Amino acid sequence: MSQNQSGQHFLLSTKARTLSLARVMRLSDDDAFQTFKDIRWASTNGDPVCPRCGCVTVYSLSDNRRFKCAACLHKFSVTSGTIFASRKMAIRDILAAIAIFVNGAKGHSALQLSRDLDCQYKTAFVLAHKIREAIAAEQTSIGEVAGSVEVDGAYFGGYMKPANRRVDRKDRRRRIYQTGKREVVVVMRERDGRTLPFVAPTEAAGVSVVAATVAKGSTIYADEAAHWDALEARYLTKRINHSVEYATADANTNQAESFFSRIRRAEIGIHHHIAGPYLSAYAAEMGWREDRRRVSNGEQFLAMTGAALAHPVSRVWKGYWQRSEMS
Repeated sequence: MSQNQSGQHFLLSTKARTLSLARVMRLSDDDAFQTFKDIRWASTNGDPVCPRCGCVTVYSLSDNRRFKCAACLHKFSVTSGTIFASRKMAIRDILAAIAIFVNGAKGHSALQLSRDLDCQYKTAFVLAHKIREAIAAEQTSIGEVAGSVEVDGAYFGGYMKPANRRVDRKDRRRRIYQTGKREVVVVMRERDGRTLPFVAPTEAAGVSVVAATVAKGSTIYADEAAHWDALEARYLTKRINHSVEYATADANTNQAESFFSRIRRAEIGIHHHIAGPYLSAYAAEMGWREDRRRVSNGEQFLAMTGAALAHPVSRVWKGYWQRSEMS
């Protein structure tokens, strides 16, 4: 981990702390509303822009919380057309939720968020996943990864409780003893660049995604697993045999392993179980956190809020609990 000239790690320095949750909670309703405007419409210095037609001639309605477009007559609010559309939570509480979420060094659980905000668990669960969806979309919007790219995979889920008696215990690493829920997170990580994870049934199944996502002319660093051999016809590859050594001067996957270390800490210390249909959401969150581990929490807050306000209405999380209760 990098250190500054005094020998202190960046995360322990004052430069890492530019956001105060107390300051967010002290915002008035007007201040919180203006903060949302400034972040959503940063290109116009906080002046509203019609989300339907893009017109900049907009009038404020009498309640001072909604606007009307002069061109198409569309009425909208500061959260219309964003992932926070149709919100019931106060804007200040949403800002506080994002600040709390950002400050979770290893992530933040929905149960703890519900206690922090004094809201229902269901509300906190959906809010946290909306934030994850927004930052995941931002991660993938850039397109291909390029340059020196490390690829690796790690398995999550499929837990089988060990039997009490030693003679009855099964080797849970073997496929015949898996529950069918075990999946692999495959990560492509540019050295000192972007982290792009995705979920596949097996590590071998991720080879085609790697080939479609890593730009031609890149150098790929991988371990000696046989399925990565297929990449050698397309890229310059450098391999490391982990059964012999962890790294050499020419090849290693240390930065990919760093990402897996982060997601393992999140699983063990915060969420306890991140497999299943939500595994890709947690993986994307940890990729976003890994890429911004050396910027201040204030910058992370602005980036996360901006990503959420730039993301359209979620087709997955809008009305999530209503659909779940009906099914």
